[in-house]
Amino acid sequence: MVGPTRSKLKEAASQPLHSSGSVQCRRRRRITGAGEPETEEEPHGEVEKSELPLPVGRRNLPGGARPCSPRRTRNLNAQKCMQIDVVTKALFLRRFQFLSCYLEQLLNKLHVLRRRQFSGRATICIAAFLGLLHWIHLVTLFENDRHFSHLSSLEREMTFRTEMGLYYSYFKTIIEAPSFLEGLWMIMNDRLTEYPLVINTVKRFHLYPEVIIAFWYRTFMGIMNLFGIEAKTCWNVTRVEPLNEVQSCEGLGDPACFYVGVIFILNGIMMGLFFVYGSYLSGTQLGGLITVLCYFFNHGEATRVMWTPPLRESFSYPFLVLQMFVLTMILRTSNSSRKHFAALCLSNVAFMLPWQFAQFILFTQIAALFPMYVVGYIEPNKFRKIIYMNMISVLLCFVLMFGNPMYLSSYYSSSLLMTWLIQGCGWFCGTIILKFLTSKLLGVSDHIRLSDLIAARILRFTDFDTLIYTCAPEFDFMENATPLRYTKTLLLPVVMLVFHTLQLGAFAALAILIMRLKLFLTPHMCVMASLICSRRLFGWLFCRVRFENVIFSLLTVMSLQGCANLHNQWSIIGEFNNLPQEELIQWIQYNTRPDAVFAGAMPIMASVKLSTLHPIVNHPHYEDADLRARTKTVYSVYSRKSAKEVRDKLLELHVNYYILEEAWCVVRTKPGCSMLEIWDVEDPSNAANPPLCSMLLKNERPYFSTVFQNSVYRVLKVN
Repeated sequence: MVGPTRSKLKEAASQPLHSSGSVQCRRRRRITGAGEPETEEEPHGEVEKSELPLPVGRRNLPGGARPCSPRRTRNLNAQKCMQIDVVTKALFLRRFQFLSCYLEQLLNKLHVLRRRQFSGRATICIAAFLGLLHWIHLVTLFENDRHFSHLSSLEREMTFRTEMGLYYSYFKTIIEAPSFLEGLWMIMNDRLTEYPLVINTVKRFHLYPEVIIAFWYRTFMGIMNLFGIEAKTCWNVTRVEPLNEVQSCEGLGDPACFYVGVIFILNGIMMGLFFVYGSYLSGTQLGGLITVLCYFFNHGEATRVMWTPPLRESFSYPFLVLQMFVLTMILRTSNSSRKHFAALCLSNVAFMLPWQFAQFILFTQIAALFPMYVVGYIEPNKFRKIIYMNMISVLLCFVLMFGNPMYLSSYYSSSLLMTWLIQGCGWFCGTIILKFLTSKLLGVSDHIRLSDLIAARILRFTDFDTLIYTCAPEFDFMENATPLRYTKTLLLPVVMLVFHTLQLGAFAALAILIMRLKLFLTPHMCVMASLICSRRLFGWLFCRVRFENVIFSLLTVMSLQGCANLHNQWSIIGEFNNLPQEELIQWIQYNTRPDAVFAGAMPIMASVKLSTLHPIVNHPHYEDADLRARTKTVYSVYSRKSAKEVRDKLLELHVNYYILEEAWCVVRTKPGCSMLEIWDVEDPSNAANPPLCSMLLKNERPYFSTVFQNSVYRVLKVN
């Protein structure tokens, strides 16, 4: 900036001064900051050329020049006593030119300082601090909710309900095996989960996170034992009657603490990545801070990792943030390096491996990129490389997941192939047709996917399988209060200004149909909110109003409701206690054979497998067709079928004990979602019969016999 300015000064010194009889001298004040001195501009319009003024001391005036009175008097120390005449005006005009240029340089430096990029080291330090802050936030919320550090090992396992307990059970299997490889072989040849079938649970349940964390745990404990370092501290905890005293251990040496600790560290790193992403997208670190603040202010809408750590999205979503950041870099730069495309491929793999729903999210991404390519916003060569990397990532996942055909029969893989064949509206239709063809060819058309649930929502289609999903609160429509909560923290109004991405629109549609998918919408809105700091988009606004005033006014209004949201989260104080389930688990451990087979509601089955290691016939991972058929048979206890028919079906599954929950006989989360109502839709021929569950609670004989009972659970032996 200095070089060009100096050249302009030299040119100005060599050019004659301009003046005009018809144009008055004008001044203006630059609105660039408080206390900035006024600068003087040359008159505009056509001017007549004149000769250079004579040196100081000569009384000859430049031709055509005439005096001009300023609108306000300046206090110029060096010249305050001089008379304003034509000669001195001509002299100081040149000096004011230099002062104007100098102030222009200073102003430009202030602008650069305000929007300059911090060094890479400073950016990493800020991101690391924010990641640490989010990690502390997650650990605090998790500990406050259930007092996890003071729970016994059994109680900690019981906190992992439904599919969380199922996933954690395989981590427990690997770390308790004689060696890591033996533990890996055990979960790849598992007979306990869907007895008597032998299944590869790594392939079925996407268990790479558990395998990796178990390897880290065994390595960590090996190092600690090698150096004789205690990795955990244990003490006895006295509980209120009638609960007995239990031992509680704390530290990374405890398997449950190590497991959730790794998850919280990963999601802490994700917050640092959000800062980097928001900074890159907006062009300023202030944009990254706005992204982080929006995430914290809407934390309850953005994630549920602090309540349900073992769920698949807890491992998968951080890598989606990385993938979208890398993709943004590729789209922005004209010449992306091979490292960028390699990072895109690897982040795709890391996102897809832990979660079965990840492919549908990437399909929405391709659906957003394809129209941009068609209209010419993306270079053909760059788009081709992006598609290549996505194809390679699908093939890598297919191999790593032992040939899981779901990777080749998804909408995602079909859309990648159709990009080469059809352009325009036919691309979407071709993707759907190709998806169904590949599903039929590979024999996976009977798997429930996210697309099936969305179709059930839109078309109002209901059957037993879709109702089991959609009656769960997390698979319901988005709550009506959610947009209001976004608005109170100004997240929605700010994003509406920059709601120009198709990807955000896709996430919004998914979140409206399935509330669980808010975890994609809310964080992406936080990232897009950083664009309020983008000078490319809002430079016209910052020329009229002060940049700092706009940003800090928005942050002030955001913080009003945002701080209230954080306070509400921090005020959640609880302690886990589930005596009926603890009694059930202990009875099973001490009063049944190790090979006794159990059946029951999906949530309790995961706990039975985790804490007792007994065989079960059904579990909460509901995507597989055979598992859905098994669960339907098990849930017939809550139908109107005859006791004999249900008993015979259970014996075909080799069930020895059935865990009956009285609440399931009558509970109704919303209209049409009680078990009886679901069965009346599925089995209308028996709609006139009395409920079997109520009959078993009164008299279970002769086909069943009660062997254990407490306030919640009743264990029926199948005769």
